Amino acid sequence: MHLQRIAVTFDYPIYFTTDVFAPGNSDLVDAISRREPERCHRIGIIIDQGVADAWPSLLEDIDQYVRHHCARLELACAPLVLPGGESVKNDPAPLRTVLAELNAIGLDRQSAVVCVGGGALLDMVGYAAATAHRGIRMVRVPTTVLSQDDSGVGVKNGINAFGKKNFLGTFAPPFAVLNDSRFLESLSRRDLAAGMAEAVKVALIRDAAFFWWLVEHAGDLAAGHPAALELLVRRSAELHLEHIAGSGDPFEMGSARPLDFGHWAAHKLESLTAHQLLHGEAVAIGIAIDSWYSAECGLLDPPALEALLALMERLGLPLWNDALDARAEDGRRLVLDGLGEFREHLGGELTVTLLQEIGRGIEVHAMAEPLLERAVEGLRRRAMMRYCAGTVPAVA
Repeated sequence: MHLQRIAVTFDYPIYFTTDVFAPGNSDLVDAISRREPERCHRIGIIIDQGVADAWPSLLEDIDQYVRHHCARLELACAPLVLPGGESVKNDPAPLRTVLAELNAIGLDRQSAVVCVGGGALLDMVGYAAATAHRGIRMVRVPTTVLSQDDSGVGVKNGINAFGKKNFLGTFAPPFAVLNDSRFLESLSRRDLAAGMAEAVKVALIRDAAFFWWLVEHAGDLAAGHPAALELLVRRSAELHLEHIAGSGDPFEMGSARPLDFGHWAAHKLESLTAHQLLHGEAVAIGIAIDSWYSAECGLLDPPALEALLALMERLGLPLWNDALDARAEDGRRLVLDGLGEFREHLGGELTVTLLQEIGRGIEVHAMAEPLLERAVEGLRRRAMMRYCAGTVPAVA
């Protein structure tokens, strides 16, 4: 027997910048040309329709930027504008459109696809770029809090299929990521809050000091104050990157996924609500379920549970959705099917992250359904109390 070993090193820069398409900002051109600074690089650009609508000058700005840097950049064709949101991952047509465009404009493995948009579009375009020619360079320009503080800086991409979240996908690190804080200015309160769920998640399992910073600045964050948002994005992105680089398992070959704390329920809730719940909103509910469960089984102190639930409420995140009450014919909650789907997606045994204390997660390999029932019922009671007190939840 011959045992073959292959080691591959990846590196990609993450820029925290402002006005990425201003001609005087060289971050984008520097990122694209970082390996071959002397030659002109062909690029294709794909833009989220919502971003294009929010920034009417964006196409003109991109054209002027490429013209200004024409010695190092060549735009292969006019930017392709596609719908964003989870529908772009559910419908196979946008993927075919992107692949056809990459073929038509003749991008090769030394070219780059620049995607400007939210996490769903980045996921789909990343999957297309990773499979075309077995890998075209992907440059991400995330435009939401969620994509800037979590998904956009990571190494995963994919689309939904067979009713399952990210059933098709690859691990493919981007060539570069450029987080432009200006794009956050046009987001709705709902989108701002949804992105903060991933920051709460990583703080809870990785950094207690960051969690208490979120508590201290919850008012500014909920109001969308730029300075607070920039700090949230940067610290959350740093924590995600530290885990990817330092976990020893960046492509998730094992069965542990601590960065998916709260996600087994979140992914199921997204499908149960036909994606009416935003990903971050579903993650918030999933965090609430797993945190309450952690308290029910004696891992997490009740004051810590109250602190994290109160923080998410202050940020404008939902802790309940009526889809939690959907049941099979035998009376079992359908959301619990998310555990089996999560295990299947991981491979091997079920591994779920729970909370031992704020800032410290712990992995378990089974969850008791009676305790999950108590957790869900606890969240229902809390939601009803808020309703009776006159507090309107972010998502009904």
